[in-house]
Order: sequence, then C-alpha cells, then structure tokens
Amino acid sequence: ALLLGLLADCLRAVQPRDFTEQDIVRMHPSTTPYPHGFKCFTCERAADNYECNRWAPDVYCPRGTRYCYSQHTMKITGESVSVTKRCVPLEDCLSPGCTYVKHEGYKICTSCCEGSICNLPLPRNTTDAVFTTLAPI
Repeated sequence: ALLLGLLADCLRAVQPRDFTEQDIVRMHPSTTPYPHGFKCFTCERAADNYECNRWAPDVYCPRGTRYCYSQHTMKITGESVSVTKRCVPLEDCLSPGCTYVKHEGYKICTSCCEGSICNLPLPRNTTDAVFTTLAPI
C-alpha cells in the first residue's frame, strides 16, 4: 500500500507536456499530390494537444479543403478534455471562438488557420480562438 501511495504521488507531480515546434520532424519537401497541397495535424477526440499532434498522420489534406481546424474542449479550469483537428473547407471556419456548456462545466474553443501544419497550438480563449489566413479572403 505504501508503494502504491508513493507511485500515485509521483504521477500527480508529473505535469502534462504540450507538443511544440521542436517536436515536429521535418521531412524534405516532396511534391504535393495536387497544386497548393498542404497538411494539417489531424485527430479525433484525443486526450490533449500532445497526444493529438504526436500521433497525427502525416498525409496531405484532401482536395476541397483549404484550412486546418482545431476544436478544444476543456474544463472551466483549463484542463483539456478533448482535442479534434482536421482539414476543412471555408464554411467550417466561419464561426471561430469559444462557447460555454455551463451545465456540463466545459468550454469549447475552435480556431482555423491557413498554411501547412499551422494548427500546432490549441485555442484556449477568445484571443486565440480565431480564423487566421495568409491573405484576405
């Protein structure tokens, strides 16, 4: 029982790690499958940003998509509950921002960006839950 208690204390002391720019393995640029091809981090309901980005498949986005989308569900305390990232068309990016699901105690923030693997960080508040493009739409 003492050993289990010590292990539990150690696990609580470990802080979650986020995925950073230094974690990206850059490959030599290859030819894209179509003109202006791009990639996004993609995952469905990952536990946090690190788990999403760490295991995201390295594939080009399908034709008809143009932006990288991120949805971050978190507790009011800021702790991640779920992360979803994917390639999307313009219409999926027209309502970025944060909403509160008060009866469940969650905040859901969404953002979109333009550019290959631009969706590394997560939206956490109204300051970063935005739609950023490389040029005016």
